[in-house]
Amino acid sequence: MNRPLRTTLGGALTAAMLATVAVAPAQAHPAGRPPAVLALPDGFQPEGIATAGRYAYFGSRATGAIQRVDLVTGRGTTIGAATGTPSLGLKVDPRGRLFVSGGTAGDSRVLDTRTGEVLARYQFATAPTFVNDVVLTRDAAYFTDSNRPVLYRLPLGRRGALPPADAFTTITLTGAYEQVGTGVNLNGIATTPDGRALIVVQSTTGNLYRVDPATGASTVVDVPGHTFTNGDGLLLLGRTLYVVQNRLNQIAVVRLNHAGTAGTLTGTITDPNFDVPTTVAKALGRLYLPNARFTTPPTPTTPYTAVAVRTH
Repeated sequence: MNRPLRTTLGGALTAAMLATVAVAPAQAHPAGRPPAVLALPDGFQPEGIATAGRYAYFGSRATGAIQRVDLVTGRGTTIGAATGTPSLGLKVDPRGRLFVSGGTAGDSRVLDTRTGEVLARYQFATAPTFVNDVVLTRDAAYFTDSNRPVLYRLPLGRRGALPPADAFTTITLTGAYEQVGTGVNLNGIATTPDGRALIVVQSTTGNLYRVDPATGASTVVDVPGHTFTNGDGLLLLGRTLYVVQNRLNQIAVVRLNHAGTAGTLTGTITDPNFDVPTTVAKALGRLYLPNARFTTPPTPTTPYTAVAVRTH
């Protein structure tokens, strides 16, 4: 029997640790009410989001820069310098460390959210690769690769100690999962409600899979009558799984059983401000999603935003 993975859901990071400087304009909003639409830098091309307290972190798929935004004021600042490679899926742990999925670079790096300092870097693979998203548990960080039928496991030591550069393992998926073509396959990742396995979404088929992290064995999560076309970021809150369907401009809401083997679609969330949202995180009682705007040709002056919606 596998022991629970015990996801980290973001610890208490003090405002002093996360002090920020206003560089991105805040949208006008009533006093005391956080803005529903957040301005990101023009040309930023956001993809991933992670939250801690009143702050959100966004990664640029264009430059790899990391933007930190105060969700109460809407003001932001760049904390992670551009790398020239993508910054995609993100997660923050209780120690104030940001885990970043490196896309076509085939890597991950871990940043200090206070300073932007790169604390560690891990080279998982070389081309063709697309390290897309990440979930944190008590013992490890797990990453998806959209170009390969594998997950990467980065073990965390005592008190969350980061491992040496070569200490990761590659988990090959077996069982029900099948790679399809050369498009985006594995994408978002979360844990099951009982914490004993992982759930991934396959964008090309819209299927959800439950994966045993010890063996890579996979089974389809049974959601009768539904697949999740254009499935992207995943977020598990209790037994509710939020599945972002990017080009459909919606979030599917699925109620899972305890083991994560089956679920029921309970609704969808849409918003007129959605413009191809990709990933999702919770903060201040709301869900926040960056608009990747995949259907809009990117330029250095293309505007980008993130949107807040109520939970379902």
